[in-house]
Amino acid sequence: MDQTNDTAAARRVEITTRGGRADIEIDGKRIEASAVKAYSVSHLAGEPPEVLLHVADRNDILWSGAARVAVADLPDPGPAAAVFLEAIDPEALERAALARPDLGTEPCSLTKAMLTQLGEWARGL
Repeated sequence: MDQTNDTAAARRVEITTRGGRADIEIDGKRIEASAVKAYSVSHLAGEPPEVLLHVADRNDILWSGAARVAVADLPDPGPAAAVFLEAIDPEALERAALARPDLGTEPCSLTKAMLTQLGEWARGL
C-alpha cells in the first residue's frame, strides 16, 4: 500500500448506506456490491483518513492502488475527551507525571508532564 502523502495519488471515495446495504464509489466509478464483503473508515488525528475495503474472492474484478478519504464532518472530540478525563485517577496521574524521566524543573513542567502522560494514556501507551 502506498504510504506517501502525495495528494496526486489520493482517490475520492463515497459511501452511501441504506439499511444494511452500502453503495461505494471510487473516483466516481461505482464498485459492484458483490465485490466488497466489508469496509471500515478510520481517521487518527494528524494522519490521513483511511478506507479499508475487504474484497470478496472474485476473479473478474481488478483492484489496484489506495484511497484517501476527506472527512467532511469531523466528530466533536469534546464528549469523548470528557469521558476519558472523568475516568482518570488524579493520584495516579500525579504519581505517573512525577515519575517521568522527562519531568523538568522549569515553570509549568509538572503540567506539561501531566499532559504528556494523559496523551500517552489516551493512545494506549
